[in-house]
Amino acid sequence: MMEHIVILGAGQAGLQLADSLRREGHDGPITLVGAEDDAPYQRPPLSKAFLLDQIEAGRLPLRADSFYEQRNITPRFGTSATAINRSSKVIALDTGETLAYDKLALCLGANVRIPPIKGVDLPHVLALRTLEDSKRLKDALSGAKSVAVIGGGFIGLEVAASARKMGKAVTVIEAVDRVMKRAVSEPISRFFENLHRSNGSTVLLDTMTSEITQDGVTLQNGNLVEADLVVMGTGVAPCHDLALTSGLRCENGIVVDEFTRTSDPDIVAIGDCAAHPNHLTGQTLRLESVQNAIDQAKIAAKTLTGKREPYTSVPWFWSDQFDIKLQMAGLSMEADESVTRGDAGGRSFSIFYFKGGKLMAVDSINAPADHMAARRILARDDRDLTPKQAADKSYDLKQAF
Repeated sequence: MMEHIVILGAGQAGLQLADSLRREGHDGPITLVGAEDDAPYQRPPLSKAFLLDQIEAGRLPLRADSFYEQRNITPRFGTSATAINRSSKVIALDTGETLAYDKLALCLGANVRIPPIKGVDLPHVLALRTLEDSKRLKDALSGAKSVAVIGGGFIGLEVAASARKMGKAVTVIEAVDRVMKRAVSEPISRFFENLHRSNGSTVLLDTMTSEITQDGVTLQNGNLVEADLVVMGTGVAPCHDLALTSGLRCENGIVVDEFTRTSDPDIVAIGDCAAHPNHLTGQTLRLESVQNAIDQAKIAAKTLTGKREPYTSVPWFWSDQFDIKLQMAGLSMEADESVTRGDAGGRSFSIFYFKGGKLMAVDSINAPADHMAARRILARDDRDLTPKQAADKSYDLKQAF
């Protein structure tokens, strides 16, 4: 157990793994390497509460500075790995140093996917992924009057909602026919489309961007969306180049098994960068969420300390936009039936998704009790809830778990 475990990536996944390794009894050295100068911090507030001055930067760190010394974890923040030599088990760092390991964890996260749009490198065009990004965006918003958000996914819409709360003129430009299309069903997309419009934002769907200029965003139809600040909400791509160049198997992320092991038995990968076999869908996929990072880290800690427990956690996600909380449990992409519980025309309801009569996922709008029940039902092997029961508000969901 005196093996040296190196963790590359000091986000939620990397920090949780370091902590979980100690809890699992690993008493050897642990080195936590992170590219950012900041110690690991909360990322969800960066597009919401932090922008709105509802939380200060000093409250963002996930652990106090004393945590690392108390857990005997060596932090190497502001440092990046440039190469991994798997045969010699040595990592090259951007400082010119090398770092030897016995076991290695890749918690490399994801980066904003920037499309090749002319003008995307102009100074008033910003993206949001890190605390420094959020600080720059916060400063830019303070002086902006109009904001164009390219991309109607979670981050794009959360930033759009925050900007609108600040009184900015906001236009969301989405290339496909509905917002958040990759993650939610059409009724949920339409709900949030209407929510943003009802709060005064302009939402353009099926709209491609041609160019970004000093005046704003030129659309492919020739129209100009005037904006003195442009935010790229264009999704993320997994940081797997380091794994690729070291010869690890990668397919839209670093491919791992149910124990988080990569194609090298001495290397695990978790979080946004890892493509894992999902037990609900049977597919290999990546999940970009705090919950996934934490739960996978706990499984990876067991794997690295010689235990075997598969990753079977129920995926869950959330998004806060204006006064609406969207909570999602499970994965709905393969559903063949859905029912609504509550008033779909109101501001509190849930949509339950089924495949072959078995519950697959639940999306809840301001319905936290439904969300918590869904997570407990989805955690059961039988998932014993029928569409008729789910749609019946008088049926107590607790009976299904």
